[in-house]
Parts: sequence; C-alpha cells; structure tokens
Amino acid sequence: MTDVNPDQIGAGAPQPLEWRDGDMPYSTAFGDHFYCQTDGRLECGHVFLTGNGLPERWSGRQTFVIGELGFGTGLNFAETWRQWKQHRAAGQHLHFISFELHPMHGEEIGRALSHWPEIDAEREALTAAWPQAPNGTVSLDLDNQTRLSVVCGPALDGVMTAKPGFDAWYLDGFAPSRNGDMWSEELMRRVHQKTTPGGTFATYAAAGFVRRNLVTAGFAVERRHGFAGKREMLCGVKAACA
Repeated sequence: MTDVNPDQIGAGAPQPLEWRDGDMPYSTAFGDHFYCQTDGRLECGHVFLTGNGLPERWSGRQTFVIGELGFGTGLNFAETWRQWKQHRAAGQHLHFISFELHPMHGEEIGRALSHWPEIDAEREALTAAWPQAPNGTVSLDLDNQTRLSVVCGPALDGVMTAKPGFDAWYLDGFAPSRNGDMWSEELMRRVHQKTTPGGTFATYAAAGFVRRNLVTAGFAVERRHGFAGKREMLCGVKAACA
C-alpha cells in the first residue's frame, strides 16, 4: 500500500491501515506502528500505568479521570480497564477520555486487540459497544464504574473544549518525528491547564523537543528507563497548589 499524506485524510475519518505480522496494525499515513512491536500491552503497563503511579493512586479516590492523546486500537484503555476492575472498590468511578483524530472501525479494534487473551473480556465488551461510524464524542458506559469517552477530531480542539480535572495523562501519539502536532508546545500547555494540581503524565516519547514543550507548559519532568530496551521515557507532575 502506498503511504498516504495524513493531511489528506479528513478529521474523524478512518485512516488506511496495513496489517503486519498477522494482527499488528500499521498506519500508512504516519508511517508508524500503533504500539510497541515487542509487546504493546506490557508497554502500556510499564509506561502509562506505572508512569502515572497506577493502580496505587486509585486507592481512596471516589472518581479518577484519565486523559489520553491517541486512542488508536484502544489497547491502553483495555489494559487500564482490566487493571481498574482488579483494584477498584465499590463506589469508585473511572472516566477515561481519549482524543483521536482518526477513529478505527470496531472490527479493526477487535482484530488488533485479539493478540492478547488477557484482555479478551475488555476487547469483546468494547467492540460490542463501539458504534459503526464513530464521530463527535463516543461515550460508552461499559460497566457501572467505568465510562469511556472518545473525542473524535484534532486533539488540540478536543483538549481545549474539555472540562478541567484530569488526574493523569497518557501521551501516546505516533512518534514525534512523524506526528509533530500531537506533541506541540500549544497542546502540551493545554494539557497542563486541564490537569488537576498534583496530576501526572507519562509517555514513551523522550525526544528533546517533547521534553522542552512539557517543561515550558509547566510540568516537572523526569526521565525514566523505557520499555523493552528503550533507553528513556518521560513522566511528570503538575505542581500542587501552595
């Protein structure tokens, strides 16, 4: 398949995919895989959950809001939901809000997530509830303690109009070298504005301009060991109010 210019794909429209090594989706528009080729589910745990102090930070919280830049296959949500169900207490509620320019079809999500039997239950529930033609904001109450909202369209527009109060962020766009808009200074500043004091972010990305944009936005940023031999990843926190 010939690579496609992402600017030629309308916002909210699905993007062309190739399937490599069986069930691994590859974006021909951005020239990148949707997740780590070693093991995307384990990468999610290492980078996004552990990087944001989860599941420990769920303890004692009545509500918890996670923001994500780049829903992709829904893998990060599925793994987070799996761990949430293992650790939550009665009365707690998780709202997972993701911002996605090109939402995938349900059958594509199902195919991509079928690689991991550990999340079979989450995959089946997600694909059963996923709309045929996702657009606008897809809001799914997947159980009585878990809501998923996927805001379809440019991330900057979605984050700008989102209500503040995010406790943690998964920054998971395509590689910064291939998808610069997802890591821009303006978007990182908006993410910081919408984050609750003491809120956190984590990302697999460690590019210098990404770190600088996060620092400029106001986050205290630290480098940590990356996943599967990757030298570094980034985590950070928004200062609590004095």
